[in-house]
Amino acid sequence: MGHLNVAAVRLSIGERTLLENVDLHVVPGRLCAIVGPNGVGKTTLLRCIAGFAEPAAGAILIDGVSVGSMPRAERARAVTLIGSDAESPQGMSVREVVLTGRFARRAWWDWTTGEADHFAADAAIERVALAPLADRSFDTLSSGERQRAWLALALAQDARTILLDEPTSHLDVRHATSVAALLRSLADEGRAVLAALHDLSEAAAIADDVALLGDGRLLAFGPADDVLEPELLERAFGIAFERARVAGAWRVFPRAPIRRNFSH
Repeated sequence: MGHLNVAAVRLSIGERTLLENVDLHVVPGRLCAIVGPNGVGKTTLLRCIAGFAEPAAGAILIDGVSVGSMPRAERARAVTLIGSDAESPQGMSVREVVLTGRFARRAWWDWTTGEADHFAADAAIERVALAPLADRSFDTLSSGERQRAWLALALAQDARTILLDEPTSHLDVRHATSVAALLRSLADEGRAVLAALHDLSEAAAIADDVALLGDGRLLAFGPADDVLEPELLERAFGIAFERARVAGAWRVFPRAPIRRNFSH
């Protein structure tokens, strides 16, 4: 369960087309990274897959069912999106915010919580290393702590397909590495994970597949080693890239400008 198919999708904002003819297939147990320049449509694509927006054309299916046609509770069991611009709730503790992930799986009028809900929320908070802050007011968290709390909410919701919009943004190196490892483990446990990532080396390290967006279309989709190669990346970003293996993993970086020594 959790097979995601994006078929011939066109994304538009008003009369402007962002992306044309996007085809993706993400299966349980695999992590797919979406990469591309700012403004290319990564966030809009994730919102459409989550059912928060409608594509201008094409189909988005999870386990063969159109996301747009799913009842709210069924969609919550199928897919969850953690965005990079979520508003901070006021007057709620971290635990209370994470518990709201359980409500998405119920009828709109059912706001009760049971022992299983609290167990799931606490387990999710523990997994993102926020247990010491569980009772703190959410709006007092740092941006990086908030990012991990939103990820805990997604874990508590327990959807089969997890979508994330730049989940390691605002995180320091230690926590970014921890969250990246968590995304990898979620896929290894059998979920389908689709994450828009800014860091190309991070995508190379954790992703099974990469969807490279650029020039208004899907430039490439396939195994990370095949897609994250300098020629394709230059087509997407308009600058030269290099990549090298470091400690067994690919590192991808812009080609450094030549440093000139003007001293005499």
